Amino acid sequence: MTKEVKDFEHFMKNVNEISDLVKELNSSDVTSHRRAVEKADSYLAALKEEEPCKTVLNRTSINTDPSQRTMVLQRDPSLSSEHFMKSMEQDAEARWERRRVKVEKANGLREKGNKAYSLGEYEMAVKLYSDGINELQDMETLYTNRAQAYIKLEKYKEAISDCELALKCNEKCVKAYLHMGRAQLAAKNYNESRMCYQKILEIEPGREKMVKEYQTKVDLEEERVCQESEAWEEFEKGGEEAKTVPELLNRLDRPEQVPFYYCGGLSLLSQTITGRTGQTLFRLHNGFNIIQANDTVRSCLLQNLKAQCTEELCLSVLNLWRVICDGNDENQKMLMSCPFFQNYILDLLMWGTAVQRECIALLCLYSRTPRGRSLAIDNLNMPVLVENLMVSISTQNLVETTVLTVLENFAKENRFCMQLKGQFTTTVMLPFSNLLRNITECNRHIFPSLISTVDLMIVNHAHIRKDVSSCHEFWPAFLIAMEQCIRCEHREVLYPLLGMMINLLSVSNSAPQAQHVVLISDRCMGLLTDPDGGILTRATGLLSALLPRSAGATEDAVCGGVTGTMRKLLKGSGKITTKYVIKTLAVCTATSQTAREEWVKCDKRFHILKKLLGPGNDEVVTGNAALCLGHCLEVQGAASCLLGTDIVHILLRHAAGNATGSAVQQNAAIALGKLCRAEPRHLAKLRELHGLEILHSCMKLIV
Repeated sequence: MTKEVKDFEHFMKNVNEISDLVKELNSSDVTSHRRAVEKADSYLAALKEEEPCKTVLNRTSINTDPSQRTMVLQRDPSLSSEHFMKSMEQDAEARWERRRVKVEKANGLREKGNKAYSLGEYEMAVKLYSDGINELQDMETLYTNRAQAYIKLEKYKEAISDCELALKCNEKCVKAYLHMGRAQLAAKNYNESRMCYQKILEIEPGREKMVKEYQTKVDLEEERVCQESEAWEEFEKGGEEAKTVPELLNRLDRPEQVPFYYCGGLSLLSQTITGRTGQTLFRLHNGFNIIQANDTVRSCLLQNLKAQCTEELCLSVLNLWRVICDGNDENQKMLMSCPFFQNYILDLLMWGTAVQRECIALLCLYSRTPRGRSLAIDNLNMPVLVENLMVSISTQNLVETTVLTVLENFAKENRFCMQLKGQFTTTVMLPFSNLLRNITECNRHIFPSLISTVDLMIVNHAHIRKDVSSCHEFWPAFLIAMEQCIRCEHREVLYPLLGMMINLLSVSNSAPQAQHVVLISDRCMGLLTDPDGGILTRATGLLSALLPRSAGATEDAVCGGVTGTMRKLLKGSGKITTKYVIKTLAVCTATSQTAREEWVKCDKRFHILKKLLGPGNDEVVTGNAALCLGHCLEVQGAASCLLGTDIVHILLRHAAGNATGSAVQQNAAIALGKLCRAEPRHLAKLRELHGLEILHSCMKLIV
């Protein structure tokens, strides 16, 4: 606690004690008054020793005789309790005014310090923050800001001390723990650094992601230091690998040799490095700079070299990168941060099969871990990478599976998908659509993974859905793919394809043109008898999403016997299928009198719909069942067949219920209204159950 804070707390304590003392002095009780006088003497003696008070009291004027108290106060007004408290208030105001001035000066110095820090003038920033602390010693931001400047100056001990002072001002100061963690890490105090970041999580549990990232940095730095220590120790021992790696690097550092010379040297180096010691020795002996500074190697990778062994040299370099980066985060970071590497790696994806395979293997290595993916996303042009990967898939060569792995791994990262904003349609959807038009026996194995990956990106990212919504060209490709899969019975492709089409219709505004809706709906109708339950469920789901978009498709479905088929599917179907089926029925009965009549005919006394209106069903199912019932009650005689049943009670329960959405209540109320209008004899039961009041309360939903 700073001196200023201590002074203020001590002052307030004195004010409270003196207020109690004045009350006792005003007491009419002789014993209490005498005890108060003794306390006053002791208090004033102690106060005089500590610090002179602005309020002056003449102790000889205190009268120990209560009967004479009023006369004494009249002769000396400065001894009255009112005058005493007024003096104390004036003293408090003066103290607060002095503090206000100090706060103003401290803030001004803090702002100047921030400006100096932003300009890289860290010594000046430290001086300005220190001047601010001299003005006001309990401002935590001055300490945390100065700690930041000390870290830049590599004065880690001072930075840690400042963070501790900030925590004395505010024990829950997150910035103090953050900067202390950084300083402890720089000072190689890894456990202490982890503890600082853990403290942040205890204070603010919502910062779990941030804390995890900082703790990962600690782990990586500790691993790097450990690797380098072991590597130098091995080098001092003179082990075979420790001697060979620096020797080969020295030979590769010779300029103006023939391409075959470097090709052989790089191959030998790749064979020599067998573990993390060799990987670390390569880094410690300037291996990255030696390779990238070699003009012959650079010309090869940039496709400027026309020599006979160009491809072999390129393969040797890529293979070496993969060997030294496999499982070594520091090497991955150094390679990926190299501008030279960033320039050629994406272009190499378009080379011949051998180079392309090696290049994709290197990218696959990065895609395996969150850290590797983060490095690639930070340093590579992701739209170009995706475009080249899609081209690689389209060429149908031997690297398809690895390419899919790379794409699938990167799709897990939100930042990867964010970089595709505004370009997803051109880089992914259009090449993807071209692939869907050409499903064959040779390439069908790639589609389950590819479809799932593209679908995942669309469903999880709003900006990608927006891009897709503005494009309709891929729906014809979906139709062609459906027909191909149905004809050739490629169920392993058809299943994810149907799921993706359902998601596209439900999460985006993208929709096929009217003629394609009719055709796709017709293919779905053909799949309603498929022996594969998964295919059948998804075909029903796609049909339920398509029919609301086309009256023509709905009419064709009704003519094709969709009502009877939906009735069969409702018998023993699972929850997901039931949800799709009842939605399809609700759409069909909404626009087709034929569908209503067929349902009334096949569902005697509405046993099936009543079951779906019963307890335990999903709200979507219940709402669509009530909607479907309301449509069917428009058929002559349908309401009469429900006389003597509990339908009024069922509908009232839903109309008066507390469903999450209003659709269930609204649809139940409308169905109840149609029921009583079509058959007035249901009104008696409605009145008996006080249903008119319930319907009246539902009017706002219907309106």
